[in-house]
Amino acid sequence: MARIKNVAVQMDHVSGIGIEGDSTFAMGLEAQARGYRLFHYTPNRLSLRDGRLHAVVEPMELRDIKGDHYTLGEAERVDLSTMDVVLLRQDPPFDMAYITSTHLLERIHPRTLVVNDPNWVRNSPEKIFVTEFADLMPKTLITRDAGEIAAFRQEMGDIILKPLYGNGGAGVFHSSRDDRNFSSLLEMFGQMFREPYIAQQYLPAVRKGDKRIILVDGEPVGAINRVPAEHDSRSNMHVGGRAEATELTAREREICARIGPALRERGFILVGIDVIGDYMTEINVTSPTGIREVRKFGGADIAALFWDAVERKRG
Repeated sequence: MARIKNVAVQMDHVSGIGIEGDSTFAMGLEAQARGYRLFHYTPNRLSLRDGRLHAVVEPMELRDIKGDHYTLGEAERVDLSTMDVVLLRQDPPFDMAYITSTHLLERIHPRTLVVNDPNWVRNSPEKIFVTEFADLMPKTLITRDAGEIAAFRQEMGDIILKPLYGNGGAGVFHSSRDDRNFSSLLEMFGQMFREPYIAQQYLPAVRKGDKRIILVDGEPVGAINRVPAEHDSRSNMHVGGRAEATELTAREREICARIGPALRERGFILVGIDVIGDYMTEINVTSPTGIREVRKFGGADIAALFWDAVERKRG
């Protein structure tokens, strides 16, 4: 098996992460423990010239100490093809800047293993990829057509309206059939987004939680339940959701078994899916989170399982 020595992490700047719940940080700590050398860079430090992909990177050391969690060394320009692994871990928005970075990283993958596979990250937008499994989802509409959305709301009663390429619960609205703000909401979406929006049947089961299930190489390895605050319909923890321990149901194992082969075919080593009640709502492939929360509640060491899978893939 090919030994991993050097790992570059393409991420939002390490100074701004919250280490208590950051999965990239957990993966970095485990990489360090295995003796890998970590290098940090942000997407704006990528350069392609004469067919060679370079980045201005900084050697990175991590510590699990709030307020003193990292040290960066002197910056240097390196050919990324000299790295063993590149982690593609910056957060969305999934915009043209994100898409461009996947095109650039394709120049070195798979000789340098990019995780997750940049081609399939680009071609599997999280709220569109999931529609390949329509029977596992709530009723869903993707469109910019206000008339279509109004008819969908009339049929469903309550709906969730959200941007197609958003993340972290930003711009997610719960609209009922008698919501007098609905027309204004559609006007606002029309002004803010050029892309279609996603309208989804509201699932009352969300009050009991929105489960994040983490899969490594297509197999479920852990989960947490995220319960929305009383005043909010969103379960994302940074907007007030509460994490709690959970177990997988038979239905959730069925969902994972159905999607697992598709994840492996696309080279998705780390994936997080969202499940409300009996339905999957998203497949997160860009920078899925939840690793630290699973561990906190006594679950698997997913960072270790992740690197085991990367090592196998490198081999």
